[in-house]
Amino acid sequence: MKAALFDLDGTLINTEIRSRALWRMLLDNHGIAHDETLLRRFMGRRGSDVIPEVFPDMDPRALMDEISTYYDHPDLPAIVPVPGAADLVLRVAGHGSPLALVTSADRDWAVERLTEIGILEVVRTIVSAEDVTVGKPDPSGYLLAAGLLGVDPAACVVFEDSLAGIEAARTAGMTCVAVATTHHPDELSHADLVIPDMSGIDWPLTEPPAV
Repeated sequence: MKAALFDLDGTLINTEIRSRALWRMLLDNHGIAHDETLLRRFMGRRGSDVIPEVFPDMDPRALMDEISTYYDHPDLPAIVPVPGAADLVLRVAGHGSPLALVTSADRDWAVERLTEIGILEVVRTIVSAEDVTVGKPDPSGYLLAAGLLGVDPAACVVFEDSLAGIEAARTAGMTCVAVATTHHPDELSHADLVIPDMSGIDWPLTEPPAV
């Protein structure tokens, strides 16, 4: 593998519980009944792609603006790094290998989170929600990142936590390591390797203990 491509939420930082809480607030505010099955539809995907499926008669941009007003709600879970994630990114950068972030989040959110965990300076290539016409599970974000890095997709390894992200990586022809932070390992069997977190993962990639 020549290049490492990282998802953000659920892969480098633990935010999926927080994200589900945000979507729950939005759904409750509009009187839409929901369960975990509905909330899981948002995981790993751009909000602007999922909102038309759930709110077919409403303006997606207005709803995205509304959900941003909940970000400082006192009951939201804290954002914490995934164990070993920042260290792995720094090892990839220190080895001189190309690396990129491919996220369904907006660029401003990505920059703030990378700054918080101390890796913004080494993650110079970011593909965010604004950079693609269709988000994950469409492979275009990962293919765009490979193109920006000048690396064949077949030489890229992707670190992902979501079903949509894994599907995007595999459809792009990339090797995918699934991080079992938001799904049970059994749900991630379509990835090439499943790990509990990034602890102890070395670069160049060697086979770590699987879940």
